Amino acid sequence: QVRLVESGGGSVQAGESLRLSCTASSAIFRVYSMSWYHQAPGSRREFVAAFTSTGVITYANSTEGRFIISRDNAKNTLYLQMNNLKPEDTGVYYCRGTSVREIWGQGTQVTVSS
Repeated sequence: QVRLVESGGGSVQAGESLRLSCTASSAIFRVYSMSWYHQAPGSRREFVAAFTSTGVITYANSTEGRFIISRDNAKNTLYLQMNNLKPEDTGVYYCRGTSVREIWGQGTQVTVSS
């Protein structure tokens, strides 16, 4: 079974940047449509961005052009470049893969202080 592992979270000041990574345990990664979700403290998990297996990219309006999603199928890895971070970006970021089944990573914590 494919597993996803996120990394790259941390604590930063407002206006700084982070790059999150989500690495899959198998090369079958390439057939998965991948996405990032954000769960703020006390809130439900919300969509951030997606990069399908066919190359279609979508973003939530809340990213406001600050985030860039990318993927490297040769490395079985999905990325999320987050720029100009705001305190409201604080929370846990999860990657999700969908194909014939759905899989989630364990999440990585991002904390943005003002």
